[in-house]
Amino acid sequence: MPRKARATSPPPNADARLRVGIGYDSHRFALGRPLTLGGILIPSEIGLVGHSDADAIAHAITDAILGAAGLGDIGEMFPDSDPANKDRDSIGMLEAAVQKLAGAGYAVAQVDVTVITETPRLSPHRDKIRARLARALGIDSASVSVKGKTNEGMGWIGRKEGLACIAVATLK
Repeated sequence: MPRKARATSPPPNADARLRVGIGYDSHRFALGRPLTLGGILIPSEIGLVGHSDADAIAHAITDAILGAAGLGDIGEMFPDSDPANKDRDSIGMLEAAVQKLAGAGYAVAQVDVTVITETPRLSPHRDKIRARLARALGIDSASVSVKGKTNEGMGWIGRKEGLACIAVATLK
């Protein structure tokens, strides 16, 4: 006689409200612009072009956390048509998104970020970036991963025209 299928329940520590989001951002390089990544000013002759301070790491994470919570995206929250967002600090935008998450009953558990660029090298700045992002997200820096990858000389990133960033965030 066949066994009856047993209903399975999640493990006792599983959270039914666990959410995951993905964010992406890219910006062109330009001479004479400051280069801010993850809230840290990186010494460089080139910076990123954008309406705000063009911090691609902060932008990708902001989109990842808003998306995970189903709360829209960075463009809805901070439209580039609003003059108040001109040269705006992207870490401040990320902190505002974290507050919006809290209002919806979510908190950031962890983020994982990959920056695709030929230049600059991120490794000398990684610990400072992780610490700054952790403060903005309200989590421990051990829960923030920042990785740098090249594009092996291919395409617009390989030609050093700009950089791209992908972020994954987990909410609880």
